[in-house]
Amino acid sequence: MNRRTFSAAAAALFVAAAWSTVAPTAQSPRKADWLTDGGDPQRTSWQRHETILTTGNVKDMTLLWKIQTDNQPRQMHNLFPPLIAGNVTTASGSKEIAVVAGVSDNVYGLDAATGQQIWKRKFDSTFVEPPQTGRGGSVLCPGGLTATPVLEERTPGKYVAYAVSWDGRLRTLDVATGEESEPPQLFVPANGKTYGLNLVNGVIYTSTAQGCGGNPNNFYAFDLKTKKVGHWGPGSGGLWPRTGPSVGKDGTVYAGSGDGDYLPEQQIYGQAMIGVKQNAATKALELKDWYAPSNAFWMRKRDLDFDASSPIFDYKGKEYLVASSKECRIWLLDTAMLGGENHRTPTYRTPLICNEEVNFTMGVWGALASWEDAAKTRWVLTPFWGPKHPQFKAPIEYGTITYGAVAAFKMEERAGPSTKLGAGKPVLTPAWISRDMYMAEPPVVANGIVFTYGSGESTTQRWAEPGHVGGAQGRIQESTHAIVYALDAQTGKELWSSGDLIASWNHFSGLTVANGRVYIGTYDGMLYCFGLKQ
Repeated sequence: MNRRTFSAAAAALFVAAAWSTVAPTAQSPRKADWLTDGGDPQRTSWQRHETILTTGNVKDMTLLWKIQTDNQPRQMHNLFPPLIAGNVTTASGSKEIAVVAGVSDNVYGLDAATGQQIWKRKFDSTFVEPPQTGRGGSVLCPGGLTATPVLEERTPGKYVAYAVSWDGRLRTLDVATGEESEPPQLFVPANGKTYGLNLVNGVIYTSTAQGCGGNPNNFYAFDLKTKKVGHWGPGSGGLWPRTGPSVGKDGTVYAGSGDGDYLPEQQIYGQAMIGVKQNAATKALELKDWYAPSNAFWMRKRDLDFDASSPIFDYKGKEYLVASSKECRIWLLDTAMLGGENHRTPTYRTPLICNEEVNFTMGVWGALASWEDAAKTRWVLTPFWGPKHPQFKAPIEYGTITYGAVAAFKMEERAGPSTKLGAGKPVLTPAWISRDMYMAEPPVVANGIVFTYGSGESTTQRWAEPGHVGGAQGRIQESTHAIVYALDAQTGKELWSSGDLIASWNHFSGLTVANGRVYIGTYDGMLYCFGLKQ
């Protein structure tokens, strides 16, 4: 009797002890992910699950850690924006892991809390950099890993990272260990210069530009189940959205083309926003729709390409896409028919935001963003380079814009030509323009805060000529350092900045925000993490 009583009591104590150890972990809230460049397949750059950073406490952010990677720069590229797997099951428990890719075919797994390197994967490479050409060909084609990877949580706690190495092979890595979990698969041509990978319904999408490696500029799709590759080319012009192509709710993939002619009667679609879709049976990519601005020929002559990732979002029962270019205006397009029956008519076109001087090194570069506030107001944000156009005004501004800024718009409806709001045609109404930034870069929105940065890069472009310094070297000598800013998403007011905490600049990278931390990588291979001290 006593033995049975003792055994029952011991068992009860064992269960209680075990529960006291397991319960906090089981009840702890799930951490947010950031699985793809731009935050989601629609490329909105909206972190919907941030709860730690607020407009009230963001002023207290500081540098939490920084880590020097051994990734070597190629031309102006180095680190790409980190991806965040918030709940990775590892041998030592659940971890939040930042996956960071570098242009020299390195991928790193870092402990997001401390910055400690957990693993590193180096892809084999036989690339030999070609000699510098008069037009800076090697600057445009760095010859390494050029696309931000994409993550997938296959089962709870089990994440994989998909990356494209310089030779065009698709690599699959276990995020917990960095080991390649599947054999490499041929995806795109070697040295094809891919842009940010997008993953939707078992298909990975990307696009290529600049004709690197002598390859055509195409959309590409890799079907993970069948291993089949589909591709479609505009026949002219590159497809270079910074965070990669956007994917709509019906699976249509969108990217703008630049540096090409617009001759649709010859099936040539340069200077256009293009939508392609995978054929479910053959896995081929097929043209679905396109929009070309009414001044596409003029834009082509002045090198004012589509060059930015285009967010997709729903507004009052319809799906819209916003696009921009170096011309420095925004086109609002209905995905049901991008440019109307003639492919030339947008739903709405803003006036010029910047680039009065028609300079191909100015305008909108990188990626736009979109989010919806608690009042269900839809917002659109765009960074831009160079002075604000003198005729462009917003209700809230913060002084003279010399180098660049972020402009915010609200989606509204107006009846015909009247300025009276009401049911009618959707328009983008200016709301605010941020402070001046040294080359404003793509924003990320989280919990009522717009995080953005000035890259510090000199964007003056000139080709090597007798007696002149050209290409990347000229840019490097003139560059300064990046500064991250936190702005009130409703007003654009500056709430915080990193000041002089970042020592270097970056080129064609971006920000990541998740679980109270903000990440940015720089040209010198350093990754910085800002947040609130615990």
